Order: sequence, then C-alpha cells, then structure tokens
Amino acid sequence: MENVKILAIVGMSGSGKSVVVDYLTSKGYPKVYFGGMILNEMKRRGIEITPDNEKQFREQIREKEGNDWVVKQAIAETKDLIAAGQKRIVLDGVYSWTEYKILKKEFQKALTFIAVIVDKKLRYDRVAKRPVRPFDASAIRERDRSEIENLEKGGPIVIADYYILNNGTIKDVQDNLDKILKEIEF
Repeated sequence: MENVKILAIVGMSGSGKSVVVDYLTSKGYPKVYFGGMILNEMKRRGIEITPDNEKQFREQIREKEGNDWVVKQAIAETKDLIAAGQKRIVLDGVYSWTEYKILKKEFQKALTFIAVIVDKKLRYDRVAKRPVRPFDASAIRERDRSEIENLEKGGPIVIADYYILNNGTIKDVQDNLDKILKEIEF
C-alpha cells in the first residue's frame, strides 16, 4: 500500500460529513460509504428503507454478524479500489470504536481520521431543515443516544487526527479541509 492515503470522515448525524465527502468526491476521490453497506443489505433482503428500519437493521446486523460486519465490507471495497490503482480514497461514515480499531490495524499509516463537528443546537436545527431524512429534536436526540450507546460512535470522533468545525459556511468547511489536505499531502 505504498503511497496510498485514506481519509476517514467521522461525525454525528447532521455534523456535515456529507458536505466534506461531497467536496472530496468532486475532486475525483472515490468514496466507500459505510451507510451504503447497510442500505444495500437492506435492499438485498427486501427490507423497506425508513429511518426506523435502518436504525433497527444497523443494530441487528451488528448484533448477529458482529460489530465488524460493516467494516469488513468497507475494507473489501477499499482494497478493490487500491487494487484498481486508486491512491487516494475517502471512507464516509465510520460509526464505531470497533470499526476504528480494525481500520487502524488494517491500513495503519495510510489512514487519517477527520472529525466534522458542529455546535449541538446548530446541528439539530440543520437536521430538522435538511431535505433528505430530516429529524425533529426528539428524534435526533434519540439517534444521538443510540449511536453513542449502541454503536460506540463517540470514540472515533474524539480520537480523530484532525477536526473541522462546521459552524459557518460550506466555503469555511472547504477552506479548512483544503488546509488539512495540503498538510497531509492528500
């Protein structure tokens, strides 16, 4: 894996992970979407995709198949991209401490974690207004609780290599990301 660099983007729901990932993919970097592993498996099994079903399935598959089920799928997809000659890859939505540890072991020095963070009130306001999968305050609080308690989501955010504060504009996020990309020679 010489000269390969992998960015893992982490953050709570509504933090702006998609803004960061979309910017990176617009630059031509391929992404491996962790949530897509869940959605694809739900489709394969004929399960209707709703926020409640997705939450239940995300927790059930980890309970039945292990907390490493999603990350194993993501590692295989990442290795396929590397085998195809990709040198820069974006991992979208690492969820758990288990996934973090497995990725760090698998990709070692090639892997850099960037956490996207935002003040809670602003994040809740943005989630309530977003066009795709909006949540009211009660639903987002429950999702936060579930992701922290059931999926160990806080660990990868806390131990990230870099942080992007997303309290401003999309341009601010992109500028901050560009500084990080330059620093790590991505």
